[in-house]
Amino acid sequence: MLATRSLCQQALRLTLFTRQNCGLCRDAKVVLSGVRKKRDFGYEEIDVMTAGQQKWKDTYEFDTPVVHIDKSNAGGKIGETTTKAKKLMHRFKEVELMSAMDEVGN
Repeated sequence: MLATRSLCQQALRLTLFTRQNCGLCRDAKVVLSGVRKKRDFGYEEIDVMTAGQQKWKDTYEFDTPVVHIDKSNAGGKIGETTTKAKKLMHRFKEVELMSAMDEVGN
């Protein structure tokens, strides 16, 4: 039996890399909220400037917001996304996010 689109989407995890006082990050959260009303996914938000996030600070300090889209079991538990995840950066719309989710979910 083939997995339904709904099952595939539930198996997705989105990780938003953000920082305080970031206007683009606020916009990205609005987009994520809109998609969340239409689709279910695991979610984590990581402030790249907080203690313990040096790896992500080194990677995304000047590029926030960035969304990683992974299958839920891609790295084990939430928070174990990798730089190999599907990424959307800076300005993106709901349709772009949903398209990327479909790509990862298939």
